[in-house]
Amino acid sequence: MDRLAADTLLSARLDAVIDGAIDDKRIVGTVVLVARGGETLYRRAAGFADRESGLAMQGDALFRLASLTKPVVSTAALALVERGRLSLHAPLGDVMPEFSPRLPSGAPATVTVHHLLTHTAGFSYGFFEAADGPYHRAGISDGLDAPGLGMAEQLRRIAGVPLLFAPGSRWRYSVGTDVLGAVIARVTGQTLPDAVATLVTGPLGMDDTAFAVRDHARLATPYADGSPGSPPVRMDGHTIVPFIDPALAGISFAPDRVFDPASFPSGGGGMVGSADDFLRFLESLRTDRSVISPAMSQALRSNQTGSLLIDTRGPGWGFGYGGSVLLDPAAAASPQSPGTWQWGGAYGHGWFVDPVERLTVIALTNTAVEGLNGRFGIDLRNAVYAG
Repeated sequence: MDRLAADTLLSARLDAVIDGAIDDKRIVGTVVLVARGGETLYRRAAGFADRESGLAMQGDALFRLASLTKPVVSTAALALVERGRLSLHAPLGDVMPEFSPRLPSGAPATVTVHHLLTHTAGFSYGFFEAADGPYHRAGISDGLDAPGLGMAEQLRRIAGVPLLFAPGSRWRYSVGTDVLGAVIARVTGQTLPDAVATLVTGPLGMDDTAFAVRDHARLATPYADGSPGSPPVRMDGHTIVPFIDPALAGISFAPDRVFDPASFPSGGGGMVGSADDFLRFLESLRTDRSVISPAMSQALRSNQTGSLLIDTRGPGWGFGYGGSVLLDPAAAASPQSPGTWQWGGAYGHGWFVDPVERLTVIALTNTAVEGLNGRFGIDLRNAVYAG
């Protein structure tokens, strides 16, 4: 089959997935990009950026990136490691002596940048707990809510809750990247937004991506999953969206947080950006032409957690310095190649990079959490590989 025919079939499969998700009212709007070998094979904006006003989604729409922030901030940290300004394995106390998390026994714990990058420090997220869990009692923000909460107070609260486990002994997705953001600010003497702009987004020409909204008219309105059979609900003010298990607290969203300059810049979830910018970022890492060396880029996208269970992904996955890494496609029941790295964002996003197929796929939506862990992402992935 010639290339043109193959691309036409790919477009038809992806169009069917996107149209189905919108028609079924599982997502409100989306921007999807598929690139192979640096060439964009598929690009589509569909649905609504703002359903109530009838504003159609545009390809240059801006989204609250949530955890798509993490690999960008992680890359900034690795750039500082290469410049000798930060160590992967030295205790955080060398940089932030006032930050002193403790083990459940009360004994001091040694946390490193490596632990923060790989989510093996022993921290957690509030959405993994019931509403009366320790993170909720301490008022720890997941980085998506609590407008006006400053970084010093967030760090104090994090350090005040005992770690779940000894650093390095287990994996738990966590606020560790928020702590990493504070470390970056400390060693650079800049705010985290300025440091990330200097180290990553500026050099890569990611002009739409920042810890603030560059163009309010292009910002997609966020929506939350509706009840079964109901359309997504517009997020107005504080919104809690069920996640993983109805017995847990759910994800707490405050969309207006991004407009409050007093809110700490969340290294784990605070950036706003576009699909094209994120494609540029991922491609720079895939091709070893990023702001870090090829060796460090390869470390970022390689498994750094040994045989630890990555419980949010399941069997067959490890974790690198910027996302999960596919180790065993059969165990993971995935059509992707070994070495594929991927992650997502709670506002409704997903992405992956398959290095064998030289594929980069980005799907940003404005619907939490269907766009992150619902059928939409799985159906898109399967449509890409169906040919």
